[in-house]
Amino acid sequence: MPVSRINGINLGYDVYGTGPSVLLIPGTGARGAIFRAHQVPALVAAGYRVITVDNRGVPPSDRCPEGFTLDDLVRDAAALIETLDAGPCRVVGFSLGAIVTQELLLARPDLVRQAVLMATRARTDALGAAHAEAELAMFDAGVKLLPRYEAAMRVYQSFSRRTRRDDQQVRNWLDLFEMSIENSTQSRSQLELDQIPDRRAEYREIGTETLVLAFGEDVLTSPDLCREVAEAIPGAVYREIDGCGHFGLVEEPESVNRAIVEFFRGETRVTVARHHGSTRR
Repeated sequence: MPVSRINGINLGYDVYGTGPSVLLIPGTGARGAIFRAHQVPALVAAGYRVITVDNRGVPPSDRCPEGFTLDDLVRDAAALIETLDAGPCRVVGFSLGAIVTQELLLARPDLVRQAVLMATRARTDALGAAHAEAELAMFDAGVKLLPRYEAAMRVYQSFSRRTRRDDQQVRNWLDLFEMSIENSTQSRSQLELDQIPDRRAEYREIGTETLVLAFGEDVLTSPDLCREVAEAIPGAVYREIDGCGHFGLVEEPESVNRAIVEFFRGETRVTVARHHGSTRR
C-alpha cells in the first residue's frame, strides 16, 4: 500500500486497474480494504481505475491524536484526487464515507464527475444522536467493551435477518470483527463524526449527478434517512436494495455493484422526483 504525504499527513491508499478513476471512501474506523473483495474487482472489470483510501485516524494513515474533523476528511479526499491526477473522477462513499462525499460535492464540485452515496444521511436523528452521545460518554469514562461482545453487537446492527440466521456466516463475522476490534484504536474524533447537523438545505446546492443507495434492513442508517438525501439533491437517483443491512455492500455485492456500474454508464432509469416522493426498484 502506498503512503503519501497528502494534506499535511501520511495518507494510505491503493490503486487498481486502468481507465477513468473511481475513488472509494470507507466508513467510520474502516479501512479501504472493505471494498477489496467485491467492489474493486467489479469496477476494474468494468474498465475503471479504482482508488481506495484509508481515512486519517485509520492506520497506515496517520492516527492524528490531536483530533480531526469532517472538513479534514473532505480536504484529504480532495488532495488525494489532485495528487493522483484523478479529477474529475467518480466517487463512491459508504456510511461516513458517503457523508464525506456529500461535503466534497459542495466544497470541490470540480473534482467529482459522478457520486454514489451508500447508507448515507443528511442529519443525525434522535436515536442516532443518543447512540453517539452514549459512545462518547463511555469513551470519556475509559469504558472498554469486551471484543467478543462488541463483535456480537456489530453483527446484530450490521446485517440482515437472513445473514443473522446463518450460523456459519455469523461465526465468520464474529471472528473477523473481534480480530479487527482487538487490533484497532478508535479515537474520540472518529466517534464525534457520527453527529452531524441537518444539511438538507445545503445539499440542495449540489449539482453533481448522484446515486443514493439504501439498504432495506439497515438499522444504523435507515432507508428513510437515505431518501432524505436523495430528495434534497436535485435530480438524484434513489435505489433501495432489499434483504441486506448496513453492510449491504458485502451482503448483496452483486446488486450493489450492478447498481453502481449501471449508474456510471448512464443506464439507471429509476429516479426520485423531489416533489413526487420516491420510487424503489
